[in-house]
Amino acid sequence: MDPIKKYQETVSSNIESLGQNEDLLNLTHTWCSESNTHGYTYNFSWMGRPIIQYPQDMIAMQELIWKVKPDLIIETGIAHGGSLIFYASLLELLAVSGIGDGKVLGVDIDIREHNRKEIESHPMFKRIEMIQGSSIASDIIEQVKKIAKGKERVMVVLDSNHTHDHVLAELEAYAPLVTVGSYCVVFDTLIEDMPDNMFSDRPWGKGDNPKTAVWKYLNTHTEFKIDVSIQQKLLITVAPDGYLQRIAI
Repeated sequence: MDPIKKYQETVSSNIESLGQNEDLLNLTHTWCSESNTHGYTYNFSWMGRPIIQYPQDMIAMQELIWKVKPDLIIETGIAHGGSLIFYASLLELLAVSGIGDGKVLGVDIDIREHNRKEIESHPMFKRIEMIQGSSIASDIIEQVKKIAKGKERVMVVLDSNHTHDHVLAELEAYAPLVTVGSYCVVFDTLIEDMPDNMFSDRPWGKGDNPKTAVWKYLNTHTEFKIDVSIQQKLLITVAPDGYLQRIAI
């Protein structure tokens, strides 16, 4: 057998077995719950900017960006800008390798001035554009659609307000922009799996979060499927059931 194919088959087998190991899945759930009480996701940065993500999800996004080679990545939710910088740096690596000339578009209802200053002064800002406003406002949606028009490979990342209604509205607005073979990644679906009191100071929680919005959206949108292989291989992820691949028009 071809050694590359053999290696790939071994990896696929590993991933499948991980997804079937109930003891390991339970340990992972416990770890995620306990680590979140210590603000684990706030501890990392990318090229100097806080990214507020699990490193495991960062690796998954790197793999997807290399696979899809998007010429546009749309992200709702900017915060400190670490994710924008991360995606822009990966698109820069693709570009210097002679693959595309991609851009990242960030949307946030409140781009705080100190964060805007840091993002705009960063070397990777050359691949970034930002829009301030609600991601579900009709005028903002139209601006995003205008920028996405004509792009061949579009990826969407939803990571702003995590309530069911907001994420569902984002899915209805932005998932249709995702091109076949690419992904709409919905972060923080993990909220559904955490203890009831984990987010007592937030408007979201169990039964009202990105995962419930994903489930609702997929009921009527068979052009997307959950790529379960990603959460199976990561185990530790903020986006279980959140890696949605577009498989049809």
